[in-house]
Amino acid sequence: MNSRTVQLLLLYGTLLGIAGLLLAPFAWLLSTALKAESADLFAFPPQWIPDPIVWSNFAKAWDILPFMRYLYNTFYIAIATVVINVFLSSMTGFALARMHFRGRQFILYAVLATTMVPFQVLLIPLFIVTLKLGLVDSYAGVILPVAVNAFGIFLLRQAFSTIPKDLEDAARIDGCSDWHIFSRIMIPLVKPALATLAAFTFVAQWNDFIWPLIVLKNRDLYTLQLGLASLQGVFGVNWRYISAASVIALVPTVLFFLFTQRFFTKGMTAGAVKG
Repeated sequence: MNSRTVQLLLLYGTLLGIAGLLLAPFAWLLSTALKAESADLFAFPPQWIPDPIVWSNFAKAWDILPFMRYLYNTFYIAIATVVINVFLSSMTGFALARMHFRGRQFILYAVLATTMVPFQVLLIPLFIVTLKLGLVDSYAGVILPVAVNAFGIFLLRQAFSTIPKDLEDAARIDGCSDWHIFSRIMIPLVKPALATLAAFTFVAQWNDFIWPLIVLKNRDLYTLQLGLASLQGVFGVNWRYISAASVIALVPTVLFFLFTQRFFTKGMTAGAVKG
């Protein structure tokens, strides 16, 4: 066995070990969701494979809460936030990367400076603004305060900056306006960055708990995370039902990631420029 083979075995072994550590909590979550009432959830060593396997925990968790309503609310908020964030961040990033105007660098630095302010510090000012605008207990109150952020603007600004200027100059010679250059040339070339921003935004909004908890009072507007938290009040601490509901809530984020992953590769190949 040569040194190259040993290095590959060590590398793959390390990666498998790290993957196992990352997947262990999810495996325990699924195992807990499938265990019977008589099973000891906190036994050591843990029983990874339930005996017997109880699928009814998923049905009970689904029936006890208005899951379809919570799913609709969460999907609506997450998708709306993704659309608004991608649209506004792409336009702002394009302006900061490709347009020349006075104060451009100052605006960029001001946007980046907001990343140093923790969101917890902004909770009270954001709530006061939301309250004054009459957006409390509404979808808009959850979506608009977090619809755009510095991460998305900077990510797309960097993506637009990597595109050769020759493409833009050629488009201007052909009579294209800034809007046509942005929509027909630049956007197709930054699909990987758009897909990345969409995935991060969707997952962040899907898992957001603090802001919806502050803004929403009507249970018909609750997101999945608020619904999962209410399970503790309904069942005390029934970890089987909570785990089953958490597994159900986890499925859409996994599917969305797998869906956007296709566009990572597609966007990279479509945006290639032959020299």
